[in-house]
Order: sequence, then structure tokens, then C-alpha cells
Amino acid sequence: MSVEAAHNQDGTRSASGRVQSLDRAVALLNAVSSSAPGGRPAAELAAECDLNRATAWRLLATMEHHGLVERNPLTNRYSIGFAISRMAATAGVDGLVRRAHDVLERLSRETGETANLAVAQHLGLTYVDEVAPPVVLSARWLGRQVPIHATSAGKAFLAWLPDDEVESMLAGPLAEYTASTRTDRAALRAELAEIREQGYSVGVGELEPEVHGVAAAALDARDRPFAIVSVWGPRDRIPESRFPELGALARGAATDIAAAMP
Repeated sequence: MSVEAAHNQDGTRSASGRVQSLDRAVALLNAVSSSAPGGRPAAELAAECDLNRATAWRLLATMEHHGLVERNPLTNRYSIGFAISRMAATAGVDGLVRRAHDVLERLSRETGETANLAVAQHLGLTYVDEVAPPVVLSARWLGRQVPIHATSAGKAFLAWLPDDEVESMLAGPLAEYTASTRTDRAALRAELAEIREQGYSVGVGELEPEVHGVAAAALDARDRPFAIVSVWGPRDRIPESRFPELGALARGAATDIAAAMP
């Protein structure tokens, strides 16, 4: 018996050389992605993909473990997981990072602080580039996902979204990370209006009590935010008195990044 025939008999590889279990997982993932926002049960997904329920359940459980799908424990319905959103959001950032890196280096030089670039994720932001001055020791935020209501970067992003999208992104309770975190939606909405007016946001120890920062959104031709530039550091180096200066620099950097994009 040939190796290919053995694989077919074992059910792990098709005659075309594809891995059968992966084919089945991809079919399930496509079915989940076409579901309504509330998701679909495993039995329905199995029927659509012509799989027996046990096989479908094992594949869904494996994908849930890796964050590719999410299961609502109350309804047992499956929807697309955060890992897919993260992959989609970061897949196209290489060109953005290349075009923005020199601007971040300049911003870090001008401010003497760490400069970051973030892109939107589902219910959060992920930092995709970072430049820190050589003499400054700071925590690395590269690759870190942060809540969208508790950072200057998140608020800069929210400020330029339509009201219905803001409502969607702020659905559910707003976690309180420090005594400064805004958890009142009315107060947060008022702050978002101010951010849009002045062109930059501020963070005053809202995620970590000793960290201050400012941020500005890079906008596309439709005035939608596609990336966020932020400057942050310990509050003894970034007191509130520096916010206007740093905010203007962050806003200029965001404008330059937007201009550099095709």
C-alpha cells in the first residue's frame, strides 16, 4: 500500500495531499464566521459541514482552546474568537509599521519618552511598534493588548468612531483598573467629545496608576482612525503640565503617518 493510500485509509490526508482534519476545521471556521452575531450551536455547524457531531465538537473544542472560536457558556453557541480578530488586524500592519517607524523615532527623540503605534482589535488595541530613548528604562508594550476605555490610545481611537460603533465597543461593564479609570459612560462620552475637539487624548493613571500618556489618531480619507500614536511614561516625567506640548507632538506625528500612507 502506498503512503498516500495509507493516509487516505487513516482519514488524515486526502488524495490531493490536504490534511482532512484541517479541511474539516477550516469548513467549521467558515461556517462560524458566517453566523449571526449570537453564534450557532455545534449541531447546526456539524450539519452544515456534513460532519458527525462528535468530530465537530472535538474540532470546535480545539479551536476554542486556541482562541479561534468562542463558546457562549450560557447558550453553547460558537462565534469567531479574538485570535481571528487579532490575526486580521495585524496581517496588514507591516507596511504601516515601515512607514510609521521613522515618525515614532522622531517623536521619541523630541519628547524624550517612549512612543508607540497601535492598531485596533476587537474590544481593544494592540501595540505593533515602539521606540524608547536609549537612556530610558521602561516596560515594553509591544504586542500587548489593552482595554479601549482605560488608555489614552483607546480613547483617541473611540473619539473618531460613529456613535453606534462606540456603543458596541463599550458594551458590558467597564472594568475599573485604578481609581482614575472612567467607568461612567456619560463622563467617558463627554471626554471623547473633548478629545475630538483638541485632537489628542490623555491618560492619567487609568490603566496603571503611575503611568501618564497622550495619544492621537491617524485618520484615513473618511476620517476614520486606522492607527494610534501615543507617548507615555511615569507621571514624574510626564506631569499633566506637559500634556498640551506632548499632545501637539503626538497629533503632528499622527498627521504625518496618515500622509505617508498610500
